[in-house]
Amino acid sequence: MKIAILDDYQDAALTLADWSRLSNLAEIAVFTDTIADPEALTGRLAPFDILCVMRERTPLPRAILERLPRLRLIASTGARNASIDLEAAAELGIEVRNTGYFASPTVELTWALILARVRNIVDEAISMRVGGWQRSVGFGLKGKTLGLLGLGNVGSEVARIGQAFGMKVIAWSENLTSEKAGEVGVERVEKHDLFARSDILTIHLVLSRRTRGLVDARMFALMRPEAYLINTSRGPIVDERALVKALDDKRIAGAAVDVFDVEPLPAGHIFRRQPGLLATPHIGYVTAELYRTFYGDAVRLIENFLAELPPDLHAQVR
Repeated sequence: MKIAILDDYQDAALTLADWSRLSNLAEIAVFTDTIADPEALTGRLAPFDILCVMRERTPLPRAILERLPRLRLIASTGARNASIDLEAAAELGIEVRNTGYFASPTVELTWALILARVRNIVDEAISMRVGGWQRSVGFGLKGKTLGLLGLGNVGSEVARIGQAFGMKVIAWSENLTSEKAGEVGVERVEKHDLFARSDILTIHLVLSRRTRGLVDARMFALMRPEAYLINTSRGPIVDERALVKALDDKRIAGAAVDVFDVEPLPAGHIFRRQPGLLATPHIGYVTAELYRTFYGDAVRLIENFLAELPPDLHAQVR
């Protein structure tokens, strides 16, 4: 059988799990890039029986899955993967199995971005390399208001750290109740109050029809000129053009984002040169510890799948 490991940007998959356990059962190919063109993608994937996919890097809609007759299993990292058409996979007899996941790397990066943005760490470090010294005045966090757009597993942990900094924490999401927010010492507010009151507004929502484009020009208009926007959730929750205009017009003080509408971010995208914007290449979950969970679980999922195959199906896919 043939296994493809997709979108392994750092070429790390084979070093962070024991894939040798599958060496007598399958051939393994690693791809370190992402293909956007559907024709090229189906051409690459057609020979494979099993795909190991990283989160939402390569979309697998019905139009792609229908052109992969050999495909029997998709081992997807993380608890869910919105870029896989699960209904189509089920109809086509393709199993989708998910690995374990833990949110602490994203929580950590959220705070790395907050601190780097409000204290101008990147600009100051670059200045130091060319002989500069103290070019900016930072923005302190103690006594400020941290606004959470979403108070789930990640948002709750981000809130806890904000409280440790001495910040007041407020939150909103469509289904959040005051009782639920109170359990973690957070005040539940209405959406317009969240945008109007937050000094730091950080996004922790799942991308859906309801949340796509939720942070638009109307929401930026509610924010104060001293406020910062942080997004480590999903790019399409924020209207990219509205964010650029808010920064250009000094509607907000700055932003930091780790997620984008199109990934990898095109080389000519304005986010790569936008003043006031700190951008990182979707590294919120990219740690050795989480990758070991992702790829270690993927090996076990594939092992179990192969052990469950009836002998006649083994013969079909050889």
